[in-house]
Amino acid sequence: MITSIVNFTLPLAVTLEKATELFEKGADNYRTVPGLIRKYYLLSDDGHTAGGVYLWENRESVADFYNQEWFQLIEEKYHCKPIISYFQTPVVVDNEARTPVFND
Repeated sequence: MITSIVNFTLPLAVTLEKATELFEKGADNYRTVPGLIRKYYLLSDDGHTAGGVYLWENRESVADFYNQEWFQLIEEKYHCKPIISYFQTPVVVDNEARTPVFND
């Protein structure tokens, strides 16, 4: 599994309420992304940084998703460039399911 963390600095701070509204509008776009297991939307306490944490099945799914269209969409929607960090994710602890998930 692969985890990607996306951050972008917003030109103007947003409230949690406004960010929630924006994120909810876009959430359906991620329900059918091939290889995406889970996505968390993020907003810093001061409202100046937003982003997401994505858990992917494999590196190929990541490469397919973060294409030029995606970067353009983020830049147009949030008026800033995203920064992406990638991590191998060999184990996930899922307390809701009460079991660890191991990368195959």
